[in-house]
Amino acid sequence: MEINDMLAPPPVKLPEDPAQAEASNFSPQELAAKFPASPYAWAELAEAELKAAQSSSDTTAEPAAFITAYAFARTGYHRGLDRLRGNGWKGWGPVPFDHEPNQGVLRAIAALGHASQAIGETEEYDRLRQMLSDADPASVATLLDGQ
Repeated sequence: MEINDMLAPPPVKLPEDPAQAEASNFSPQELAAKFPASPYAWAELAEAELKAAQSSSDTTAEPAAFITAYAFARTGYHRGLDRLRGNGWKGWGPVPFDHEPNQGVLRAIAALGHASQAIGETEEYDRLRQMLSDADPASVATLLDGQ
């Protein structure tokens, strides 16, 4: 049985992020350069860097790639918080993953979680995991556990 918390804020449903509509036309680097305020663009860039780091056979390049992914994801995380706050979010409450414009923010948070875990920042990973769970519990399985 789902409990309806009458004091909880309504779910945040962000407006369209123009970077999402343009993503197929640009590389992740070009997308972030064209849409620097977009958490979606930074999430794309961070995820690409994480994927490259995870598939690299060069163990000397791997730590630098994870640090780069961390920086990209941290930028997306902060751009995402800006976007959420600019649309009425007060630091808590639901941010549904199934609302497509919310996905860039949640993906940036997850990318930061993956990068944090890769560089051994366990407390930050745990904090971000909880943040995703608070925003949309189902997103944890999709964004953190499914990768």
